[in-house]
Amino acid sequence: MEMHRIVITGGPCGGKSTAMSWIKSYFEERGYRVLFVPETATELITGGVAPWTCGKNVDHQKCQMKLQITKEDVFAYAASTMLVDKILVVCDRGALDNRAYMNEEEYAESLCYIGMNEVELRDRYDAVFHLVTAALGAEKFYTTANNAARTETVEEAIALDNKIISAWTGHPHFRMIDNSTDFEGKMRRLMCEISAFLGEGEHYEIECKYLIEYPDLAWLESHPFCHRTEILQTYLKSEDGEEIRVRQRGEHGHFTYFKTVKKEISALKRVEEESVISESEYLTLLLDADPTLRPIRKTRYLMSYEGQYLEIDVYPFMKEHAIVEVELCHEDATVTLPPQFRLIREVTGEAAYKNKTLAAR
Repeated sequence: MEMHRIVITGGPCGGKSTAMSWIKSYFEERGYRVLFVPETATELITGGVAPWTCGKNVDHQKCQMKLQITKEDVFAYAASTMLVDKILVVCDRGALDNRAYMNEEEYAESLCYIGMNEVELRDRYDAVFHLVTAALGAEKFYTTANNAARTETVEEAIALDNKIISAWTGHPHFRMIDNSTDFEGKMRRLMCEISAFLGEGEHYEIECKYLIEYPDLAWLESHPFCHRTEILQTYLKSEDGEEIRVRQRGEHGHFTYFKTVKKEISALKRVEEESVISESEYLTLLLDADPTLRPIRKTRYLMSYEGQYLEIDVYPFMKEHAIVEVELCHEDATVTLPPQFRLIREVTGEAAYKNKTLAAR
């Protein structure tokens, strides 16, 4: 069985409810059994458990996160019993959405209550898709009339949208769907992003890569839409034209493990298959490491910027430069880098700046 768990999130009036209908129709036609984990906040508030009825806000958030995790585990177990080939579990918001409604002390207390760290909580989802509020870019369509629980003004909706983006920044597969097209176009772009993640058809990874001067790390770490993570990447023995690697990714001693297989189509395009593996699988695969290549250790800063998801890689052996990667939705997309980055030049396709080449030094 092939099972994926994704999150559909976003700001107020982002189109989340409509997206669920599109997802059901679109992916059932493509052979998926689609399961929906309902939004937990609505269930609790409707049942009388709300921030204003509990003792404190953090008490409500603990209840919400606990129930969210429990529901997701129940759906995952149910999915494992189904005699189908492909299952898509769609979470109407995920556990990290709650972070947008808490301060840091409340968030730390909630993590302790559910017995999980942030890496475990974030990486339990295979992909996260954020639908930007209509209040940002489609203001004339922003309304509170179709949702009794929605009370935010345009300004409040944008602020909440930003908080949710900040909460999820750091996930390895986080995509933002903005309002640059009409609403139907927005839904179609969401279907394309989910399809690409699932590998429906041939999944091309389209990336641009830039060489910049060594960035101001203090600025990056203080940025509200930037998250730091540590990566240890090891290349395995592979055939010509193929690249196989395993990766340890996380922070503060908590890690998730991935195996990735890449095949290059052109300087911009690659076919990529990535899967989450257990720590024991990771350690076993390390026995097949390519002896001609050293492991690559790097600090990655993931930044949400102007609707893009930037990866800024800082290497311990590269003292004057860093590398920025941006994954594009199509080859003609325009890339915008923060003005704080001092761009040297684009290095997309240059062998000298591929990780595998750096591993050979």
